[in-house]
Amino acid sequence: MLKIIISVLFLFPLCFISNIYWMVQMFLFLFSFIFILMNMYTNYFMSISYLFGCDLISYGLILLSLWIISLMLMASESVFKNNNYVELFLLNIILLLILLVLTFSSMSLFMFYLFFEGSLIPTLFLILGWGYQPERLQAGVYLLFYTLLVSLPMLVGIFYLLKFFGTLNFYLMNNYLFNYEFLYFSMIMAFLVKMPMFMVHLWLPKAHVEAPVSGSMILAGIMLKLGGYGLLRVFPFLQMMGLKFNYIWISISLVGGVLVSLICLRQSDLKALIAYSSVAHMGIVLAGLMTLSYMGLCGSYSLMIAHGLCSSGLFCLANISYERMGSRSLLINKGLLNFMPSMSLWWFLLSSGNMAAPPTLNLLGEISLINSIVSWSWLTMLMLSLLSFFSAAYTLYLYSYSQHGKVFSGVYSFSMGSIREYLLLFLHWFPLNLLILKSDMCLLWL
Repeated sequence: MLKIIISVLFLFPLCFISNIYWMVQMFLFLFSFIFILMNMYTNYFMSISYLFGCDLISYGLILLSLWIISLMLMASESVFKNNNYVELFLLNIILLLILLVLTFSSMSLFMFYLFFEGSLIPTLFLILGWGYQPERLQAGVYLLFYTLLVSLPMLVGIFYLLKFFGTLNFYLMNNYLFNYEFLYFSMIMAFLVKMPMFMVHLWLPKAHVEAPVSGSMILAGIMLKLGGYGLLRVFPFLQMMGLKFNYIWISISLVGGVLVSLICLRQSDLKALIAYSSVAHMGIVLAGLMTLSYMGLCGSYSLMIAHGLCSSGLFCLANISYERMGSRSLLINKGLLNFMPSMSLWWFLLSSGNMAAPPTLNLLGEISLINSIVSWSWLTMLMLSLLSFFSAAYTLYLYSYSQHGKVFSGVYSFSMGSIREYLLLFLHWFPLNLLILKSDMCLLWL
């Protein structure tokens, strides 16, 4: 693990050399490919040191972090073109990458907590420094306070565990089942807000709408997965409490998913629609994870990876339209089929991924999740069927409203996508459909 961390650390001095933007991006791609070759096909921790190690769950999420961050630099060409504090931007993004890699590869619960909270800071700077609207300050405050408010009880819970176990190593902690309500709630709540669960999700659409494209990509791609990853790590010693209380979170998530899908159908802002759809997807991930069944855990992991790629790609598309039109409103982004016909193919491919059409990885994840949730209780079928229906409905709404209809008269320049943009979208869509061939790895079936 250390070789990846050290090699990313050595990118720091590079950020301050002028005109080295694409060089850094190429290096990040190189690290992604090196990391793919370090594949760890085992459910046990490997590449272990005293502090860091990597098992199958961390492996997938670290790879996703490296991939999405290299694509973020590719998508943020406007920062480079307008010379909008490029050095600081690169520095911020590499700091974020280091914190994410450290979060996913920590062996100790406290180190995980430290980096989990630390990754909030660069994200905050991304939104505050490179965001679009003046409301970005409010969005940053929302993000900070929602996350910090529930994280402090978790710190207390971690110190209780340290006093109890004498260690915070993930491997040495899962041989005891607690029956202690305060511990359960203090450990779980931080991750529920990060997911975000319905009712504590208000920071997410706000942060997405104000963030630059790179901020949206990292929020949708990685930040929402931190919550799911944390739950996968703490549930081994909270199972007993989980059997008592998990039905609450499952109910909130499923009902919330349906309500959020209905909210999606009323959105006129492209980014807000995609952000709310993330809440609905993460709702079903959370519900599957909370059933504590093997299929639920595997499905939630695989849908987290899939959603990271798919949602990030949709935010890139919204940004491509925004750079052409100067607006993200669906009232202005109409008839894009006439305007950029070859981009419509990418809208179609990523939208179909968003509504879990085969052969995307989303389909695999959703089928496993639906299986696990229905086998937990058949009463969930009602909400699940509504959720599936409406998620297809708002995706169709997004696609048909943006691609068809009368072209807005203010749009006078005809501009196709650049090669960089097509490559960017291809690198989101290709792994999404390729990974279904490696589904034994995504479903932890090894």
